[in-house]
Amino acid sequence: MSTVLRTESLTRVLPGDVPTTLVENIDLEIARGEFVAIMGPSGSGKSSLLYLLGLLDMPTAGQVWLDDTLTTGLSEDHLAHIRLERIGFVFQFHFLLEEFSALDNVMLPMRKLARLTEEEAHDKASELLHTFGLAEQMHKRPSQMSGGQRQRVAVARALANDPQLILADEPSGSLDTHASANVRDILHDLARNQNRAVVAVTHDPTFAQAADRRIFLVDGQLQPPERAAALFEVSVRH
Repeated sequence: MSTVLRTESLTRVLPGDVPTTLVENIDLEIARGEFVAIMGPSGSGKSSLLYLLGLLDMPTAGQVWLDDTLTTGLSEDHLAHIRLERIGFVFQFHFLLEEFSALDNVMLPMRKLARLTEEEAHDKASELLHTFGLAEQMHKRPSQMSGGQRQRVAVARALANDPQLILADEPSGSLDTHASANVRDILHDLARNQNRAVVAVTHDPTFAQAADRRIFLVDGQLQPPERAAALFEVSVRH
């Protein structure tokens, strides 16, 4: 499997009278076809790390490579284009635009990238929604759909520009057990059968069990594999 994402000594410190270290010296590699779960206690830096991996936040020190592109030091416009073209995001709260239908929400990233005609974008969005069992919801607005349906629309939107890296921040956090399992299975399929790299922050050990690899953060620091395994066993038992 080839590496999609790599970090070296990745660190994020919030300035202030007493500086706050969010993540510290993170060395990490994520491969195509791999589903990775990031776990850890509240305040451990999980989401902070995900935002750094997704180029939504800039490191204080260290570097991030996406494929062979060193992203550290690039302009915001360049980073925005990389995010749009090569990274798909799924958040706990779907952030769908209420004034648009499910179809239009999925078409938005394609319209922004402007590589497809309107007809091509429409057909691709329609195909994605069909794939996730949302054909009957296509012309509904988010308020007319269930939480699980909205989150599946959000996953379809994340795939709109065919990114090789999918980043998900507590994607099942606001869902019931059935909807959570559905989203988990979709993310697992994206890695296993579509050869995408999927990284998900989660508090849910059941969700994390579907991952190929689980990594733990404690106080912003990546734990050694043997300690991560032990921490996961404890979280599953509890």
